[in-house]
Amino acid sequence: MPLPNTNVLTQQPQPPHAGRITFRDICNLFCCPPFPSSIVSKLAFMPPTPSYKIISNPDNDETTFELIERRAEWPHGRKNKIACVYINAVPDAYFTILYSHGNAVDIGQMTSFYYGLAYRLGCNIISYDYSGYGCSSGKPSEKNIYADISAALDELKNRFNVPPERVILYGQSIGTVPSVDLASSNDKIAALILHSPLMSGLRVAFPGTQRTWCCDAFPSVEKIPNVNCPTLIIHGTDDEVIDFSHGLTLYERCPSTVEPLWVTGAGHNDIELHSAYLDRLRQFIEGEAIRAAKEQSAAAAAGTNSQ
Repeated sequence: MPLPNTNVLTQQPQPPHAGRITFRDICNLFCCPPFPSSIVSKLAFMPPTPSYKIISNPDNDETTFELIERRAEWPHGRKNKIACVYINAVPDAYFTILYSHGNAVDIGQMTSFYYGLAYRLGCNIISYDYSGYGCSSGKPSEKNIYADISAALDELKNRFNVPPERVILYGQSIGTVPSVDLASSNDKIAALILHSPLMSGLRVAFPGTQRTWCCDAFPSVEKIPNVNCPTLIIHGTDDEVIDFSHGLTLYERCPSTVEPLWVTGAGHNDIELHSAYLDRLRQFIEGEAIRAAKEQSAAAAAGTNSQ
């Protein structure tokens, strides 16, 4: 049943201490070699206790599992299996949103939010759990999250017949990292939404960092200049986890940004409670994103006809 067409969503799950870097975290960081993988494991990823279970499908001869509410797990190139949820809210929707969630939740906790967002935006949504989250196998790492999102995109195309040209990447917090990486390397992606993005890992852990060091992780600030699809950046001016300057810098360095949404007074975990959030998302999807997608489609058709 469609949800009420209100302009405010219910707040996403709020795990305790989500995204905060404590003194204990810093001490743990320096108890191991300061390589990017160590920084990532200790500070960036906080997998919660899984909030859902996988149920085997006895009618499927393949090594695939069906989950409650059409969740499934799919393999990717690094030999992990990632758990995904596909929400077919609008069967004839033009766009499907590939949503990469924050660092302290899993898709089970996010499902109700996804349903509300899908119905209100008139889009379908696919989301996935990073390696080591929920029922996804493996361990969370920078390399794995890049493989995770690529696997989700592949299955969206192969299983649900949604081409990249109709996919909007939506990354939130740590989820902006794989979203920027994929958008910077795949020029067929329709559009990109970055919700409370970070420039790089060290810039979050050590705010005074002015450059991207070789030991840095998640260097989105170096990849964003290669993103060519329409890009909407959303950030709260009072973000206590990832400073507002991160969103502003990425906005300035991205060649394809549209008018951003700076939510005055919003923090890291409450942007969706502001009515401007849904208003700007609708405007972006129904305006800049659809125009760019149709221009891309027309250009592709013209190129085919000229051959």
